[in-house]
Amino acid sequence: MLRRFAVGTVAVLAASAGVGALAPSAGAAPTVDIRVDAGTSLGTVPSSGTGLNTGFGDEHMGTPKVTSLMKAAGVRQLRYPGGSGADEYHWKTHTSGDGKGWIPSNTDFDSFMTIAKKVGAQPILTANYGSGTPQEAAEWVKYSNVDKGYGVKYWEIGNEVYGNGHYGDGKGWERDDHADKSPKEYGKNLVAYSKAMKAVDPKVKIGAVLTTPGFWPDGEKAPGDSADWNNTVLSIAGKSVDFVIVHWYPGGTTTADLLKTPTRIAGVTSSLRSLIAKYAGSRAASVEIAVTENGAVGSPAQTSQAAALFAPDTYMTWFEQGATHVDWWNLHNGTDQAPTTVHGQTDYQDGGILSAGTCVGDKCEPPRDTPFPTYWGIRSLTALAKPGDTMVKSSSGNSSVAVHAVRNSTGGLNVMLINKSPQNAAPVSLSYAGFTPAAGAVTTVSYTKGDTALTTAKRGTAAAQKLPPYSITTLQLKPAPGTAGAHKPTPAPTPTDPTPVVSASGTGTRAQGEVGAPVGRPSPSSTSGDLASTGASNAVKYGALGGLLVIAVGGVLLLRGRRRRGLHGK
Repeated sequence: MLRRFAVGTVAVLAASAGVGALAPSAGAAPTVDIRVDAGTSLGTVPSSGTGLNTGFGDEHMGTPKVTSLMKAAGVRQLRYPGGSGADEYHWKTHTSGDGKGWIPSNTDFDSFMTIAKKVGAQPILTANYGSGTPQEAAEWVKYSNVDKGYGVKYWEIGNEVYGNGHYGDGKGWERDDHADKSPKEYGKNLVAYSKAMKAVDPKVKIGAVLTTPGFWPDGEKAPGDSADWNNTVLSIAGKSVDFVIVHWYPGGTTTADLLKTPTRIAGVTSSLRSLIAKYAGSRAASVEIAVTENGAVGSPAQTSQAAALFAPDTYMTWFEQGATHVDWWNLHNGTDQAPTTVHGQTDYQDGGILSAGTCVGDKCEPPRDTPFPTYWGIRSLTALAKPGDTMVKSSSGNSSVAVHAVRNSTGGLNVMLINKSPQNAAPVSLSYAGFTPAAGAVTTVSYTKGDTALTTAKRGTAAAQKLPPYSITTLQLKPAPGTAGAHKPTPAPTPTDPTPVVSASGTGTRAQGEVGAPVGRPSPSSTSGDLASTGASNAVKYGALGGLLVIAVGGVLLLRGRRRRGLHGK
């Protein structure tokens, strides 16, 4: 199902700004110092952390080629039934909205579960809050876990419910048929959903939709509200939920902006932990953070190399900050925008990791199911870590090179290095504490601009590497003879919490499943945010198609909209 996109004029402005503003000066780059403290643990890699969104409108998600690609990429969680479509989807009849729109017959719940099994992924399901009921959700739990024995554990209650029109101009992107669209009403209904679903299966985990701290509409109060969305919802339902949900579309007007955004994740998680501690009581430590949508949409790069670099960096940063699930948007997505050129590479402006084969005029994507660079960025994680491996502390002396490190089950150490410069190679010098690497050339697994696969080679040493421009390089280090098991990682000391996010400009969360909606639009009175950052006025209008279905005809995805929603950004 197509996610909403900004109107082409704004998107082109962002793309052209991204290319022009980012060109770095030529010249030899200084050596970057990388330090790895392999004895200090940041926690274990979550068992189903690397996730992916799949939608009921995607009739190709279960083909042998696609399931094989997902499995090879290490995808361990699949989200269904997909974005805003979840708030119109009725699982029992496999219909959406008024039931008159066409939906592929091979994407019903049982078919999805068969796909998840083939991939080896845990499902996370989004119950219909917008046009559904607690009873409908409870019946889904019964069918899934009692009748069929699927054992689905994680259940979200609604998608981006705060996008129901309660804030801003009153014309939101998320369907919500409740007469009262306030956070108070969502909190009250969230408790009802939790009670009904847990009465069927007490083992299920229920998730609450929150606004992402620092991104609109975080902190907003509509007339009649006594507090913002997050505080209101959790004050009512904090003791009835098992995980909280945010979406992460940090965006940026340049590719450099996008590649800097992982540094903001610590502040976001700190804010979420403060909220959880405030309202979940003695259960606070067990309440998980799930990032059920994550992606580069809203930035100039969506399928080109910058997005590929962003992917593993943002996954790992969320994991290091304690998130248990991170799901990329999307498997297949498609686009209504013509491709752009970003650092000499075609960017198809498509949020999917595999080509949907769509065309805009005479400009077409690669053949359907061709992996975009974002696919290879996610697949690079398989060279770094497996579920249960121990993430360890690491640091870089220059923000142009990101680093993540993991101790594996055999005593080795894997170090991922991401060179964010589109033009310059980056020489790096590495030092280690708590681990003594074996001497000699090391095995590296790399992904560079223009590659169509990961490349494994012997290159450099554990102490020195030269990273190609715009590349992901993972060193797979073995311990020196006689040192294996000499150092076991210990938990990191409790850090001083970063200042919780109060406000921040950026593109933030956004509506799912439709074309032309605002991308994390700030409140109407705000002078910052996505439109201001492109130099465009917040008066730019956006159109949206409601309840879109993606239909494959001759290898091209078509849009079928049942109604047009109001303009946004007035």
